[in-house]
Amino acid sequence: MPFRIDREALPFAAVLAVVAAGAWLWLPWWTVVVPLLLLAFTLNFFRDPDRSPPGDADAVICPADGRVIRADAQRISVFMNVFNVHVCRAPVAGTVDTVRHTPGRFLAAFRDDASEHNERTEIVIERDGQPWRVVLVAGLVARRIVCRVQPGQRLAAGERIGLIRFGSRVDVDLPAGARPEARVGQRVRAGETVLARSRGLSGRAPASPDRLRRPAEGSGA
Repeated sequence: MPFRIDREALPFAAVLAVVAAGAWLWLPWWTVVVPLLLLAFTLNFFRDPDRSPPGDADAVICPADGRVIRADAQRISVFMNVFNVHVCRAPVAGTVDTVRHTPGRFLAAFRDDASEHNERTEIVIERDGQPWRVVLVAGLVARRIVCRVQPGQRLAAGERIGLIRFGSRVDVDLPAGARPEARVGQRVRAGETVLARSRGLSGRAPASPDRLRRPAEGSGA
């Protein structure tokens, strides 16, 4: 599957490449192994594969790779470990209504109270008069949320909206009428797995977000 490396990887990759080159030139050959392993981990962490959203206009699409740790009529939460893709995507098509960053703690992201106490960025997407709230939540290791959308921006379902470094969770709050389909423990893929369905989502299926121009980078924390 074709994929790119997110630009957030560049500072880390550059430093590790310089360290590896220095180790190769001036130290015993085996010392290059550690920086090369770290470089490989970094590139893997920041990978950004293309995804193919389902064409069902009623589908609420998963915003993150990982494992479902909560699934009920109010909220579906996905936990990402350090080996998952960390590029996050819009669960539905619509217009960004608000983007709000809230400073907070860095509890383990799989804890139930992390959604209320951890540092997070809330994005509200409005579609057909219904607000859809998706929250990027920092975790124990994650210390920076990169948000790449802004109010007024139109989004396709599955379009990239940001990234969290390094290990975290994403919550999707479901409005009334949405029917959850995900189950706790399920492994999911951003931009492809259907988390829920709603009669409130209507109209034609959006074009694949990977054919859209990438949005300009917005605020980050």
